[in-house]
Amino acid sequence: MAVLIPPGAPVNSKDEQFFKALGARIAQARKAHGFTQQQVADTLGIPQQTYANYEVGYARIHASMLPILGQMLNLTPDELLGHDAKPKLKRGPVSRLDQQIERIRQLPRAKQQVLMEMLDGVLAQAQGGH
Repeated sequence: MAVLIPPGAPVNSKDEQFFKALGARIAQARKAHGFTQQQVADTLGIPQQTYANYEVGYARIHASMLPILGQMLNLTPDELLGHDAKPKLKRGPVSRLDQQIERIRQLPRAKQQVLMEMLDGVLAQAQGGH
């Protein structure tokens, strides 16, 4: 599934930049979620070394793997590809709540779960207090 780029092979510089940037985004999301390269490779059904080559841009990831990666890393295919998938509907400063939600999205899943449980408790208590 990987297309390895042999050392010294002529590569379009835009392609090289794209795959290095894609690999960096994937690596950053993987680390933010607390996954190892082996865990992601196992989910994709590929060897860990192949996956490692994706992260550094030495191999070109097959497009069919992007939805699986996106689901695992909580990213849309557009976000994986470096496109801002969120429409910018309002101008001006980002609300504090939006900033906090974005910070929570960057946490590993286990920490996100703890925060969600805490919020569920606070919200349940607030609704019961009406």
